[in-house]
This record gives sequence, structure tokens and C-alpha cells, in this order.
Amino acid sequence: MAAAPLKAVSLTHVRYQRGDQLGHFLAWVSLVPVFISLGGFLSHFIFRRELQGMFFALGLVISQFVNEFIKTSVQQARPETCALLEMCDSHGWPSSHSQYMFFFAIYFTLLSYKGIGLWGTESKWILNLLAWSLALLTMYSRVYLGYHTVAQVFAGATLGGLLGALWFSFVNSVLFCYFPAIEESQFGRRFYIKDTSHISNVLKFEYDNARAARQKLDCKCD
Repeated sequence: MAAAPLKAVSLTHVRYQRGDQLGHFLAWVSLVPVFISLGGFLSHFIFRRELQGMFFALGLVISQFVNEFIKTSVQQARPETCALLEMCDSHGWPSSHSQYMFFFAIYFTLLSYKGIGLWGTESKWILNLLAWSLALLTMYSRVYLGYHTVAQVFAGATLGGLLGALWFSFVNSVLFCYFPAIEESQFGRRFYIKDTSHISNVLKFEYDNARAARQKLDCKCD
């Protein structure tokens, strides 16, 4: 009995030509969405549990469902290089990696210019530059490595940016009004769900409060 053909997990299975240093670098860049999802948002939920971050992550999940729906409906093939990459059984339009990263970049930028985040507004341009650099590099990597055509990555980037802006507007004009109710709900109080978007510099706020608590403890020890 012949063995069934093997299939790789495409989420982390990125190929590049042996000896191609730029390709090696761009293969790692292609994994940035995975790092953001697992290293970023999962860690955020475990350690911070901010409503803004949780709805940010939810928006990215919704965006990826939209991407899969469009890919399944349009069924546009990947470029001819898909045979070498063993990816011809999946569709290419629009690029999910580009869509993810441009959703992330536009949403992150809008958050920072609204003054929401861990850092103060003075460092927002550095973080935004990093987010957009990663988005552009990811888009370029998908074409360079042969996973998508130029049209497919631009379609993903456009759709991701549009969905990111729309979701940000919806969260911060409609859902934002329900943040206090979520905080005070049984779920919110049990899991310490919070909203700190009214605090301009969360790191400084937490630092000052931690020092103040330490000073009170030191006074009791005297």
C-alpha cells in the first residue's frame, strides 16, 4: 500500500535557495507574522491583558478569515515557482502575509498617534518605522522567495491596510464604549482584563506606582 504524500505546515515552512544569504534573511522575515502572533499577542494576553491589545489581535484573526474566504472564492494560482516550494495546492491572491503585516502596521500606527500604548509619544516614530519596515520587507520577501506575484502582495497589502483602518475605527468609536463594562464583568474581574488607553505613558505609570508601593513597604520595614 502506497504511503500518503506528506504535506508541510505552510505557516512556518519557508524555503529559499541554498547559499542565498538574502533569501535566508527574507525567509526569517516571512516568519514575522508568526513571531508577532505567538511571541507578541500571546505574551500580551498572559502578562498584560489589555483590551486594546486583545481587540487588535481579534482584528488580525478576522482579517485572516477574510483572506482565506477571498482566496477560496477567487482561486488564483501562485506563480510557477510554487512547484519548487510545494505550494501549488494553495491559492495566492491576496497574499495573507502581506495582508497581516499591513493590517498590523496601519493599526499600530493609528494606536500610537492616538496616544495608546506602553510608551510615550516621543518614541512613536521609531516604533512606527520598525512596523512599516517589517511590513514592506515581508511583502518583498514573498515575491523574492517565489510564493507570490507582485499583484498578489499588493492586493494583500491594500486589503490589510483597509481592514486595519476600518477595524481600528470600529473598535475606538463603537466597542470602546463597552470597555468599562468588560472590565467590570465577571470575566474581566476574574482574569484582570483592563483598559489603560487613557494613560499616556503606561510604562512610566507602572514604574511610578511600583516605586511608590516599594517606598510604602520600606517604611513598614523600618
